[in-house]
Amino acid sequence: MNRIDITDDLSFSRIVYGMWRLGDDSDTSVAHVQAKIEACLEQGITTMDQADIYGGYEAEEVLGNTLKAAPALKDQIEIVTKCDIVAPMGRYSDARVKYYDTSRAHILASVDHSLRLMNIDKIDTLLIHRPDPMMDHHETGAALDEVVASGKVRFVGVSNFKLHDWSLLQSAMTTPLITNQIELSLTAHQGFTNGDVAYLQERSIPIMAWSPLGGGSLVSGQGNAELRTVMTSVAKDHGVDIGAVAVAWLLAHPANVMPVMGTNNLNRIKALSDAFKVNMDRQTWFELYTAALGTEVP
Repeated sequence: MNRIDITDDLSFSRIVYGMWRLGDDSDTSVAHVQAKIEACLEQGITTMDQADIYGGYEAEEVLGNTLKAAPALKDQIEIVTKCDIVAPMGRYSDARVKYYDTSRAHILASVDHSLRLMNIDKIDTLLIHRPDPMMDHHETGAALDEVVASGKVRFVGVSNFKLHDWSLLQSAMTTPLITNQIELSLTAHQGFTNGDVAYLQERSIPIMAWSPLGGGSLVSGQGNAELRTVMTSVAKDHGVDIGAVAVAWLLAHPANVMPVMGTNNLNRIKALSDAFKVNMDRQTWFELYTAALGTEVP
């Protein structure tokens, strides 16, 4: 599998394994989680996407139990995790309301929590999970610079940020933001025309795409019947399932999109690289896009 150079000394696998459902699996044993990671590694998928809130603030610990039992895995993967969402559950069960916290104290505490729970010494990339309408960009930017300078975090980025959110935060930092994780799929394609992708593409900033299967709707048979018909035809031509077609559609874009694939099904994990079997030429890309739009392009 080809890789995307994030910086001079960090690269991500072109497909990222998303662990947002890791703690929701009926089997969170070390052996089962290790099997998932090894199935990814066999395909060249080395980048693991986490967040403190995943699994009710438990998914990081599920991964950490596996890395403690099989420490050799640590040197074979890159770990991305996120912070700033505080929800009334887990260690924040006393919170009165769900909110965002981009204060220095919260970011520093979150980093320490993540390192401890995942049994690692350094986070490869830390993302601010959601734009915070109460963000003091000077405080947040300084805190992100601080965790990098401390050696606890290698690089920092954001998730779900609009270009103005990105510019505001970056203006108060010396450390460059290296990625934005945004929703992109055939059902959430607006980023290709509203400036989200263009802003990052202009600056050669790789994009992480969450929910590339539209929350499962692209493979569940729900929603756009015309789109499913086109996807099924393309899948048949290439000997893959329609999920691989949806991922291939993102991979074909020149903006270096990295789909974040989250599944607990081991057989599906083993087939994640099938997306590279699809020859996504320009007309095929637009056939799928047209079906997603429900009308031909202007």
